Amino acid sequence: MRLPVRFATLVAVSVLGGGVLAASRPQPLVPGMPTPDTGPRSFAGAADEGYPIENETLITRCSRCHEPDDQGRMTRISYERKTPEGWQTSIRRMMALNNVSIEPDEAREIVRYLSNRQGLAPEELEPGRFEVERRMIKHRYEADAGVEETCIQCHSMGRVITQRRTRDEWDLLMATHRGLYPLVDFQAFRTGGRTPDSDEDPRQPMDLAVDHLAEAFPLETPEWSAWSATMRPPRIAGTWLLEGHEPGKGPVFGSVEISAGATPDEFTTRASLTYVEGGLTMSRTGTAIVYTGYQWRGRSNAGEADELREVMTVERGWRKMTGRWYQGAYEEFGPDVTLTRVGSEPVIAGVYPRALGVGAGPTQIRVHGANLPSDVATAAFDFGPGVVVLSATASSSNLFTLRLTVDADAALGARDLYVDGVSLTEAIVVHDGVDRLDVTPEAGMARIGGANFPKGYQPFDAIGWNDGPDGEPDTADDLELGRVSVAWSVEEYTATYEDDDVSFIGQLGQDGVFVPAVDGPNPDRPGSRNNIGDVWVVATYTGPGADPDDPIQARSNLIVTVPLYMKFDPFDGIAPGRLVP
Repeated sequence: MRLPVRFATLVAVSVLGGGVLAASRPQPLVPGMPTPDTGPRSFAGAADEGYPIENETLITRCSRCHEPDDQGRMTRISYERKTPEGWQTSIRRMMALNNVSIEPDEAREIVRYLSNRQGLAPEELEPGRFEVERRMIKHRYEADAGVEETCIQCHSMGRVITQRRTRDEWDLLMATHRGLYPLVDFQAFRTGGRTPDSDEDPRQPMDLAVDHLAEAFPLETPEWSAWSATMRPPRIAGTWLLEGHEPGKGPVFGSVEISAGATPDEFTTRASLTYVEGGLTMSRTGTAIVYTGYQWRGRSNAGEADELREVMTVERGWRKMTGRWYQGAYEEFGPDVTLTRVGSEPVIAGVYPRALGVGAGPTQIRVHGANLPSDVATAAFDFGPGVVVLSATASSSNLFTLRLTVDADAALGARDLYVDGVSLTEAIVVHDGVDRLDVTPEAGMARIGGANFPKGYQPFDAIGWNDGPDGEPDTADDLELGRVSVAWSVEEYTATYEDDDVSFIGQLGQDGVFVPAVDGPNPDRPGSRNNIGDVWVVATYTGPGADPDDPIQARSNLIVTVPLYMKFDPFDGIAPGRLVP
């Protein structure tokens, strides 16, 4: 299952997102989209399925193997739809395995064309957004557990559900897997001669998978027909308010100025961000492309060593964007973000700190937003009964600092903020103490590295909860208090007798970020084993309301495993002169 060595040389080439240059030959303003004089139109293709290919670069570079028919449909290519990452992966695979010669600007042009003409509708992408946003989550494909078991032996189910194909194409994809990776027959595709139960379908898992995938993810869908008919580059230039959260760092607020680029689907950005827990502020500049009318792919920098990939969805109406920004080399780091468009009216993004205890004396909080008038009277800030605002000071049109108190008998619960005709739902939470903790994620994974392969880190958060007005845990009125300050520690997970993983796997910092140990055999460990193992990550809360003799604790299971020796068609990063995001 080893790929040719030359495949490794391709991971530095990038096609998607910011910094993508115009193609060398004349193209429409947005390659693959209707030109301005034709207006939007559907790309439904022929009645018997398949999309005619009209891009000359694609035809020139690909028709030697993907022969066009009399309707302009090219084998394989015309009978599938994918995300930009999916099309990018196909091009890189052709370069790696079939010696396709293609220039980076040509590859970008082809990815852009296919993403716009044969992409996914927003509703089709939604269940698989975790794949393109590079989220490490527990995902369960509930439609067919057997198909999931067949597919996830080598990659996530997200790789599958972000594609659409004809039945013949699903069959050919299965054959391609078997040709490139023969061991899949033994791992998942075939039963290995096992006799099925009398009431069990006797066909092989791969045949059952093709049947299901052809029905669940066909080439033509109502969602794509509707979206392709109305698809156009979004008009999103302007000011956007950012609110987000990064594991290990906490809430982040800021603003993003989006400016039009060289074509209607290209943009440049300038962001100002504040991580409110530590007071870290930064400015970021970047570039992006919006594929298929809604798929934002970009990258931004706050310095040479601080680059983030940006994968977001532009919501219908062009008023909101949601997604994730992450480090290219270390996908585990980066914030979840929500961008809200700012007009002339005031907007409130959030309040920090959000959790306020009853009976709290004068407490300082900050209200983050945009277009906040500096002359707002203190009395205009209204959090409801029992919360008294003592003073309000404007630092800018984006930030107010409030001093307030919370009455000892104030009702528990979330409170909306009203100020000068603007509101924010559940801006703060009034509580009477931390009753329990959750450690997120509930199961984490890190990879040893540093000598021969990169490390894989794992950040953790401790989330506080209050039992709410009824005083009972795990009921509907429980109050989430957000990140709380805890002491972090690691305890042995007794899976193997005397393996002593705690002493070898790495270190857990007090910021909740686990740093794994070095890869390779460790002569100080029995049997010179690698520094892998499994442990409990434990958060201990001893803050206000906690019993010093019986502190509040919660834990998460952490598996520290081997390096990621090989990525199957990894998503690289977007940058000028490279091939993808």
